[in-house]
Amino acid sequence: MMLIGHLGDEVKMHYFEGGGAIGRFPLATNETYTNKQTNERVTNTEWHNIVVRNKAAEICEKYLSKGDKVYIEGRLKTRKWQDDKGQDRYSTEVQCTDFTFLTTKNESQSNQQVQSQPSAQPISESPKNKVEESIADDDDLPF
Repeated sequence: MMLIGHLGDEVKMHYFEGGGAIGRFPLATNETYTNKQTNERVTNTEWHNIVVRNKAAEICEKYLSKGDKVYIEGRLKTRKWQDDKGQDRYSTEVQCTDFTFLTTKNESQSNQQVQSQPSAQPISESPKNKVEESIADDDDLPF
């Protein structure tokens, strides 16, 4: 399973006696489509419970915050548990096997700081830069 979404909360960590760790966080994914009858844009948000383990969990806790965008690969696992009243409950989780940070608040802040600092080296203008400039000014681009 592959998901791209935004964290709905901070990564919650649980550490075990043997040195292992588990991290959990909710991930929101959006599906957007146009309703054919009303021509209105409709967005459906789906929530997924993500579980990461050991070193990966520690990395996620260190670098991810609520609102960050992340790519998750994993497999679905359904757990059975009992609530306070002894009723059987089920939770479906995504057991994360791989992830990629797409945007993090730390990255966004450091990018803004880098852009706000003046460059000490002069920027030479090559023919390649001139071509990119003329394309950027073209308003007829299809994207």
